Amino acid sequence: MPGDDFETILDQARALPDSERARLVHDLLETLEGSPDTGVAAAWEQEIARRLAQVESGDAETLSRDELNRRLRDQTG
Repeated sequence: MPGDDFETILDQARALPDSERARLVHDLLETLEGSPDTGVAAAWEQEIARRLAQVESGDAETLSRDELNRRLRDQTG
């Protein structure tokens, strides 16, 4: 049956260690999404570095977990 090959592959994938299953999922998703845009990845790296620098210098507005939860409850009702 046509689905037999799929079920066999799925069973084999399930038997892999966690790290190898994660790598398999990552690699399969890449085949669906196409090649990564290195410009986007570089832009995110820069943004992360910028935000981290703001937090470390004390220039960023931060919230406590309680304050964040309160604001989320206020927005969602």
